[in-house]
Amino acid sequence: MSDKSNVILAIDVGTQSIRAILIDLEGSIVGKSQLFFEPYHSSQAGWVEQDPNYFWKMLGDACQKLWQDHPEEKPRIAAVALTTQRGTMVNVDSAGEPLRPAITWMDRRRAEGANPDLSLKWRTAFALAGLTNTINYFTAEAEAVWLAEHQPEILEKSHKYLLLSGFLTHKLVGRFVDSTGCQVGYIPFDYRRFEWCRPRDWKWQILSELQLSQMPDLVPPGQPLGEITRAAADHTGIPAGLPLIAAAADKACESLGSGALTPNVASLSFGTTATINTTHSKYIEPIRLIPPYPAAVPNHYSLEVGVYRGFWMVSWFKQEFAHLEQELAETENRPVEALFDEMIKDIPAGSDGLVLQPYWAPGLKIPGPEARGGLIGWHDGHTRAHMYRALLEGLVYALREGGERIENRSRQKIESLVISGGGSQSDRAMQIGADVFGLPAVRPHLTETTALGAAIVGAVGCDLHPGFDSAVKAMTRPGRTFEPITPNHRVYDALYKNVYKKMYKRLQGLYQSIGEITG
Repeated sequence: MSDKSNVILAIDVGTQSIRAILIDLEGSIVGKSQLFFEPYHSSQAGWVEQDPNYFWKMLGDACQKLWQDHPEEKPRIAAVALTTQRGTMVNVDSAGEPLRPAITWMDRRRAEGANPDLSLKWRTAFALAGLTNTINYFTAEAEAVWLAEHQPEILEKSHKYLLLSGFLTHKLVGRFVDSTGCQVGYIPFDYRRFEWCRPRDWKWQILSELQLSQMPDLVPPGQPLGEITRAAADHTGIPAGLPLIAAAADKACESLGSGALTPNVASLSFGTTATINTTHSKYIEPIRLIPPYPAAVPNHYSLEVGVYRGFWMVSWFKQEFAHLEQELAETENRPVEALFDEMIKDIPAGSDGLVLQPYWAPGLKIPGPEARGGLIGWHDGHTRAHMYRALLEGLVYALREGGERIENRSRQKIESLVISGGGSQSDRAMQIGADVFGLPAVRPHLTETTALGAAIVGAVGCDLHPGFDSAVKAMTRPGRTFEPITPNHRVYDALYKNVYKKMYKRLQGLYQSIGEITG
């Protein structure tokens, strides 16, 4: 590494696009390339798949475009850090080539006929704890269980069973290795110890067709995964021999890039999946038997509660109810979301009593698998604008409820918010966040907080910063701060406590009936 090597190449493989971003040691972007891609194929209802090599092709294209636009930056690169979408699974042969399309995190297929293959000891323990339904859910959702039922030959041929991060890491460095910080999914990972589960663990019993030999080696964030190979250099233009530093999954990197290193600062993601995260040095389950995820800082945990569909609902609203705004946005060459912000500027806090519960997709425990969305309080004065504002408010109500669960479990009060993700670019959404929580909400100085988090890990990993505290201090800083507006908070606080928090319990039985009647 030369004395001028002071830039990290952060590669962020998201759900709808891939970014190759050069970030310096002060947390500034010195070069960026972004390519949007087709996020999935669906050959059957509920199946959400993609060719893993398509991700690799797009990664190469994004990097090559970066060099075309910023050729002078190549000599400054000290290391590469990769972060990807979570829970996208890839089966590969011994050469690392895919055996079938990747099953992405959005996939909704279930192994409906599977029964948890647990020993009497585990069955009794889970029954006594009232957690049998949770184990049944894990079994039905695990991609490996579905493969064992429907495509057992794929599992038998699989040399490795990888997350997308592990697949792309193999492409870059030629080794079957991945970061502990990326291990989020229905896999036999021990979140407490940051390693593969021990042989007698219940996850191995459920995922009985998988073997430890089929899992990649693991290293913690900040440690090298290997060096960029000549083949990878030819494909991407990244100089061969550069170290690939283990980073973490996208949400973990997003929290780090937001500067949320302490338990009293909550990182909210207004992304496709909306989440609230706090970082802790102790293992604390945000919901009983739902583990905290690995943080981007070694030996730390990210307590997370999420809304699965999250700010995807903005896209849903746009598609289903906003054809006029879409046409106007195209005519004026403006983002349609900017028109939405203008549309709700005169709608009061609380949307004149319209309250939305954003369970457009079911959950694991809170909400449960029977959950559906709810929208109550309609009257003849309500408009599409009220519905849109209620949608934003409902998402933040759900995140506040998640934050309260985290506070109760961790016994640590949340004192401030840092909000990132695509939805955070809306001033209205930011102000709603501050008003619902009654806390100051900070928009980070960079919109690319996921890539910034990966770059922070990369900088620490190659000793360009002496540690995570100093790296975060040097590379993150607040952008605009939104202070809560007291009258708005009073309205939201009353609606949240007296209406929103009671909705799910009162509607749960109706949701179950709907499922039974309609199938």
